[in-house]
Amino acid sequence: MQKLRIAIQKSGRLSEKSLQLLNDCGISVSNGNRTLLASGKNFPVEILYLRDDDIPGYIEDGVADVGILGENVVLEKGNDLSVINRLNFARCRMSIAIPRNEEYNGVQYLQGKRIATSYPRILKNFLQQNNIEADIHEILGSVEIAPSIGLSGAIFDIVSTGSTLLSNGLKEVDIVLKSEAVLVSGNNLNAEKQAILDKLVFRINAVMKARTNRYVLLNAPNNSLDKIISIIPGMKSPTVVPLAEEGWSAVHSVIGEERFWDVIDELKEAGAQGLLVIPIEKMVN
Repeated sequence: MQKLRIAIQKSGRLSEKSLQLLNDCGISVSNGNRTLLASGKNFPVEILYLRDDDIPGYIEDGVADVGILGENVVLEKGNDLSVINRLNFARCRMSIAIPRNEEYNGVQYLQGKRIATSYPRILKNFLQQNNIEADIHEILGSVEIAPSIGLSGAIFDIVSTGSTLLSNGLKEVDIVLKSEAVLVSGNNLNAEKQAILDKLVFRINAVMKARTNRYVLLNAPNNSLDKIISIIPGMKSPTVVPLAEEGWSAVHSVIGEERFWDVIDELKEAGAQGLLVIPIEKMVN
């Protein structure tokens, strides 16, 4: 039987999160010695550990079948890959930053400027879209020091908290791209490997839905059931079970995390009592 070969970053937070996702999908990876290639114990996959910048090329060349990496790397490398899933971790933004004492009047500020970056392709596309002509200076690492040593008048780089910019006398002025980890695939999978990928994507979706939803149990007076059910419709509809106490029912349903606290407030106002919130391990439609 063939195995689907998945390329992931060999170390760092993205590697840890990728392995955790596979583990949550029920895929156990044996790699005690951190070898380059490891096998899944209970699912037909192999894990190939690489530098993140190398992953797109390995997939395009057919050495790996799919990969988990930052969307920013996919866009920068420009390889012919398909984004299969957005994975909702390793989030960051890619931004323009300038010296803190400079006044930014919009993207026209960049006209004629020298901009230091490790992501010239993404920056070039951004400048072209805005009809800006600027000198792109590609450097590897420590982009944030470029303005202070006179190498550039602005930078384009990954920003998470902004503390590195602050410590180097810079301020973030324009967000060009919001990035997160993505599952990508090449375009040359055979039918057997595609079937394995489909099963993997099914598991990933179940895990991701579980992470963004909560299972809620509550007690409700029967005369408030219609109102409460309208607040939490559930995956199809809530489960309603009569309680031993006459005139009351137990209601079971699922609430999306993005509106969780607002929904809880609405349920309390509608008469719900004894709310119990439980995390969901997997959520399969």
